[in-house]
Amino acid sequence: MAAKGIIALPTWAAKPGRSLVWLLLLLFCLSHHAWGAGAVEVRRLGLSRVAEDTLLTVILDRAATPLVSSREVAGKPQLVIDFPGARAGRLPRHLEGDELLVQQVITETAAPEGGVRIVLDLFPEKPFTYWKMSRPGAGGQTMFMLGIKAGPNARPVQARVVPPPEPEPVPTAPPQGEFQETETTPDPSPPGEEGGAYQEPRGNVAPGSFAELRRLMPKAAQLFQGLETEGWAVSESNRYDRPGKRFSRDFLLNNPKYPELVVKIAYLPANVPNTPNISIIMLSTENLRGETATQYQGLRQWNFAKIKQKYEDIGDFFDDALKPLRVKLREQTKSVALRDAAVFQNFLKLACPNNPQVADQVMKHVQAKVSPRFEGVQFTVSENPLVVLNLVDFLYVKVYYVEASSGGGQ
Repeated sequence: MAAKGIIALPTWAAKPGRSLVWLLLLLFCLSHHAWGAGAVEVRRLGLSRVAEDTLLTVILDRAATPLVSSREVAGKPQLVIDFPGARAGRLPRHLEGDELLVQQVITETAAPEGGVRIVLDLFPEKPFTYWKMSRPGAGGQTMFMLGIKAGPNARPVQARVVPPPEPEPVPTAPPQGEFQETETTPDPSPPGEEGGAYQEPRGNVAPGSFAELRRLMPKAAQLFQGLETEGWAVSESNRYDRPGKRFSRDFLLNNPKYPELVVKIAYLPANVPNTPNISIIMLSTENLRGETATQYQGLRQWNFAKIKQKYEDIGDFFDDALKPLRVKLREQTKSVALRDAAVFQNFLKLACPNNPQVADQVMKHVQAKVSPRFEGVQFTVSENPLVVLNLVDFLYVKVYYVEASSGGGQ
């Protein structure tokens, strides 16, 4: 073998032209392989407000795991989502924020090596937590979601999708239940089913009823049936209409047998084809009344200027004002959850019929001793559907459903 190698070297050296041709051909093949269709495409993105979360949704042409990091630039916090080597689809360069946590969203692309970076400029001095998840979509697509939740010094938001800040004409419903059309505005009737948007209830389906809930969120139909059987009733329903864009819904459910509990529901239909409908259903103890709950809710409405009037820095505000109240709230809401354990267990069993151990895992966390030395935490108990248990202040369980829209989303 050694002798053959020695003979081969002068043979190549004697024919430098052929060597160069073969070398260029090899480099071309390698570069073609590297530049092939292996790069993920970041196709679309959108920012929305769902219940208490600000939600960034990114549609990819295939499964990919981005790098998520936080940083501070010129005194302003940022969340950065990097897709190294990715190709950019029809992405907006700029998205408006939600006026609570996110100021704006900037999209950046790298050349020539490729890569997409999504930067969320956040409002300063507003604590937050975030979660992330990926879900398969139609046609092999993947949906990546990043959810951001406000800290206690941000203005509290009810479990509903916040209406748009700019004034826009909102259609009113006449007795027949259909939208009216005016001569000065475009037709505000909801987009058709092919657009995957909210559809006005038809036939015998009354707005704000359990029948409408089951029609909007079929994956949660068994849960809604169980809640209705147990005596829960829809006490409030709202629709936030943006003609030609999005028709979001929210609902509040109450049960006189459980005055400290409330079920909050937010429904966010698909905005564009090949994107999913998102539903969030939360069983919460935030109807708890008493001095501690009232004082804590009041402190949550303080802005940064008011905090600075009474505390030297925001850390003192957390340690001296919020933390002691949170410990008390965790104790009180734990007692409520243990007293009404059957309600929480049945809720979770109906919400996750294919994952019966979720109810036991949640109750195990609830039963754990509350430590005054540590802040409460949130647990991700299930991923399909996504189930989050909050043990920070008011105890709640939140279930996220991703539904395929009629337009082909997942």
